[in-house]
Amino acid sequence: MDNRTYETLETAWCPGCGNFGILSALKGALGSLDLDPHNVLLVGGIGQAAKTPQYFHANSFCGLHGRAVSPAVAAKIVNPKLTVIINSGDGDTYGEGGNHFIHNIRRNVNIAHFVHNNQLYALTKGQASPTTMQGMKTDVQVDGSSSIPFNPLSVALAAGAGFVARGFSGRPDHLAELMKSAIRYNGYALVDILQNCVTFNKLNTLTWYNSRVYELDQSHDTGDLNKAMALAMELDDRIPLGVLYEKQLPTYHENNKSLQDGQVLAGRRNDPALIAKFMREKV
Repeated sequence: MDNRTYETLETAWCPGCGNFGILSALKGALGSLDLDPHNVLLVGGIGQAAKTPQYFHANSFCGLHGRAVSPAVAAKIVNPKLTVIINSGDGDTYGEGGNHFIHNIRRNVNIAHFVHNNQLYALTKGQASPTTMQGMKTDVQVDGSSSIPFNPLSVALAAGAGFVARGFSGRPDHLAELMKSAIRYNGYALVDILQNCVTFNKLNTLTWYNSRVYELDQSHDTGDLNKAMALAMELDDRIPLGVLYEKQLPTYHENNKSLQDGQVLAGRRNDPALIAKFMREKV
């Protein structure tokens, strides 16, 4: 299967947006995996990053702001044969969707979650998001953001995530490999993707990132939780890219006996008369 199977469509993103690098990486990752587009579901919420499913040739679903995880989880539980991938932004995921983000880590449903992290809300004109650097000025936070930035990787690790990685839109080939690893991982896989926003974020530019990011090499032990936590905290002069932590954990399907009988919920036949009877009954 080659990349032409996964065609990308015309977008509404600004020229130079980091989302283009992410879209290219996703196309490359899926194009090199043995996956048919009709067996792939891309899910988004609301935002520039969440528009990704609209620009890609595969099944897609766009939900409410901060609610990308819920339909993605439901789809995977009902039909485990689907490869389910979320594309959402830092505000969509860590702000409005913060509780969904944390508690799906606990459930460990087998989905890959790619968060486009440009450290602000781009769709709604550039106000601070949970990951905005403290002191960064925006048109809304005119004196600079006063809040401590949310660190998604350290939170994910502390919550018990089995696959935690950081990528960068400016290195799409490296990012594509991270995406492939996340998709192959059996469980919830988070890839926080640093990206530039040419319109609203004049601080975290491509030059700013390129002077700081570095790729982890083979010497990094991805099974070392303490080392992964230390790397997650590196966000200043040096920012590591790669799989920070990977450990196989029991998945949601493996932990629920009703889902272990080999049957796909989406294919089960139901009795309309029985459903109607339950709906008529008083609680």
